[in-house]
Amino acid sequence: MQLVDTHVHINFDSFQSDLDEVAAAWRRAGVVHLVHSCVEPSEFDGIQAIADRFSEVSFAVGLHPLDMDKWTPDLAARICQLARSDQRVVAIGETGLDFFKADDQACQIEAFRAQLAIAYDLSLPVIIHCRDAAVTMREVLQDFWRERGPVQGVMHCWTGTPEETQWFLDLGFYVSFSGIVTFKSATQVQASAQMVGCDRILVETDCPFLTPVPKRKEKRNQPANVLHVAKFVANLRDTSLEALAAQTTANARALFNLPETSFVSGTS
Repeated sequence: MQLVDTHVHINFDSFQSDLDEVAAAWRRAGVVHLVHSCVEPSEFDGIQAIADRFSEVSFAVGLHPLDMDKWTPDLAARICQLARSDQRVVAIGETGLDFFKADDQACQIEAFRAQLAIAYDLSLPVIIHCRDAAVTMREVLQDFWRERGPVQGVMHCWTGTPEETQWFLDLGFYVSFSGIVTFKSATQVQASAQMVGCDRILVETDCPFLTPVPKRKEKRNQPANVLHVAKFVANLRDTSLEALAAQTTANARALFNLPETSFVSGTS
């Protein structure tokens, strides 16, 4: 059985002391590929070094919507240049909109549109963060589609309602579920996980955040725990773990153009 964790942040300080052990754990869990997201372009060199160290890591480059203090028009050119610089860059992001307690919505929209344009120009998917912004997100994407054309991508760590989920499925997006789906209170997320088509569903950890049940006592989430997300989603969808793993792995490879074999158990 193979799994792809489609959203990790293993460059964070909490992983620096034991990353080899963390990698051994994800390999034991059947995780054959990881997509490392990027919060801001200054992380690029560190993420690139992780990919040098672990052949199963591909990565993205972008600016997170909560980091608008770093946004300038020149940064778009920098993101584009970095994306072109390494063939292991498989996406632009994470980018998107986060309107929770936000007073910079116009700036977020400007930066998001610029990153959509980069993804479009480079034929790369986008990794989208969307919090309390589904209506505006839909409008921005629809406007971009009309003006430029469609961009592929994933609504990562999705927490929207089934109605909102359908909006982004209709726009051609994949939908990825994190440990949140395992939380008892996450009933609308669970309903969304049940309705997404087999060809559009992905799983992730968003580690080191959002540790899934049954590992909630562990403060730091890690890629190996994507197995628990997959188990829970498989049960929700009344399918086997093996079938869910095979489908989400195939979907991740299709969206991010990942190699068929990234890591084989028993090698390093």
